[in-house]
Amino acid sequence: MAGLSVDYYIRLEQGRDTNPSLAVLDALAAALRLSQDERTHLYDLARAVVARPSRPVVARAEARAGLVLLLESVRPTPAAVMDQPSNVLVANAEMLRLLDGLTDFPVAERNLARYVFIHPAARRVFEDWDGIAKDCVAHLRTVQGREPGSPALTAVVAGLCGESAEFANLWAHYDVRTKRGAARVFRHPAVGRFTLTSEITTAPDGQRFVVFQAAPGGPDHDAVRLLGMVGDGVPEDGQGARDEQRRQDPGLDLVAGVVDDGDSRP
Repeated sequence: MAGLSVDYYIRLEQGRDTNPSLAVLDALAAALRLSQDERTHLYDLARAVVARPSRPVVARAEARAGLVLLLESVRPTPAAVMDQPSNVLVANAEMLRLLDGLTDFPVAERNLARYVFIHPAARRVFEDWDGIAKDCVAHLRTVQGREPGSPALTAVVAGLCGESAEFANLWAHYDVRTKRGAARVFRHPAVGRFTLTSEITTAPDGQRFVVFQAAPGGPDHDAVRLLGMVGDGVPEDGQGARDEQRRQDPGLDLVAGVVDDGDSRP
């Protein structure tokens, strides 16, 4: 189907031919019916054989000052700065509240994929835990194609393969997918259930600015406002938190269409 001899294809698979032409890669991608993300991954793998990084990759970088400032500018929208292997370099207070339990990890060990697979709270926080788990693994596979020698990625993958059989099983599937904005349903112990849409912007150095946002005027946007109030002298548990938040801002009942009958939810 690709127009290649069996012998040449075997040499490619065994690594005995390490410089296939773009035409050969295109033919293979078409024959294997690769998606656009999978096609890009194939090209990344081919380039990685002949190109090596000009300088070592830093295991964990400092978040760029401009992105740190942006974290505060978007509050109360939950936001974080992550590197390519999904290490959380810095996050605003709302993101830390949204990902309930992330702060249980030491700052230097906070990683979105590790949180998803290792922390028990993640299975409650993400309603579609299976979906977010698969996306995290597919993203790391994509990063591996672009940065095969990254010590940061190697550390994350090796650690997760040792800590989580579920991660190791998904990692063995070799799914690749570039992370893009997607709607996620969250469940928070104080705020309740709401849907936010992620938006990801990648800086030239590879650091990613990730936000979870909601359109103004709806209950999901009200949930973000409530999330921003949790912890500011407000108890972080269910109805008690909601009652205290209403006392601080009675307008929330009107905005969210909530009737304070003692059993309602925003």
